[in-house]
Amino acid sequence: MKTAAIIPARLASTRFPAKALAGLNGKPLIQWVWEAVQGTGLFDQVLVATDAPQILQKVREFGGSATLTRAEHASGSDRVAEAAAELDAELIFNVQGDEPLIDAPSLSSLLEAFSCPEVRMASLMTPLDDPRELADPNAVKVVVDQDFNALYFSRSPIPFNRDGSASARYWRHIGVYAYRREALLRFVALPPGRLEQLEKLEQLRALEHGIPIRMVPTSYQGIGIDTPQDLERVKALLKASR
Repeated sequence: MKTAAIIPARLASTRFPAKALAGLNGKPLIQWVWEAVQGTGLFDQVLVATDAPQILQKVREFGGSATLTRAEHASGSDRVAEAAAELDAELIFNVQGDEPLIDAPSLSSLLEAFSCPEVRMASLMTPLDDPRELADPNAVKVVVDQDFNALYFSRSPIPFNRDGSASARYWRHIGVYAYRREALLRFVALPPGRLEQLEKLEQLRALEHGIPIRMVPTSYQGIGIDTPQDLERVKALLKASR
């Protein structure tokens, strides 16, 4: 079964313009992500999908593969789908271009989820123990059923712990996705759902239209870079790990 990892990267990021080209210890951020994904050895092809010739050129300069997509995509999933339509891979991974520390065990576990033929779409989640993060609307929470299929995603704390039980368990969603090819193309063709528009979470479109999402637990904390401050935090983490 052929697998491809597509890394969407746009130039006009609202909170951190041109972050894909931002320097991180001597390399652009997009190079960190591409090398991390390529280095896992899990994929037949690793491709950056971008709307910017500057990013395309930079990726090719460091030896990566990239393709130019339309600029008007509403989401990274749409950009990934445009690139995936030109590939013959049966499994498509969407690895965000701002996840420089994404690790091989997480991606391998996500790949293993597709050993179950009924899995059409999958994503990652990590334990959430910090009360501040639980209350943070930027940390997306997910609840799952007994088979680890997502029941709901929310920016609110879910489930609500009415009795203050010490056994309550929370999961934070990590926005790395994998799809069977036909599921991805179906997903991006669907109209946005009511819940998706309320929460501003595109994964709810899948649930609203009856596409199950298998959630895969990981210890990876999903350190995405959305602001220049996040970039400094990752620099500090890399320095501390030396």
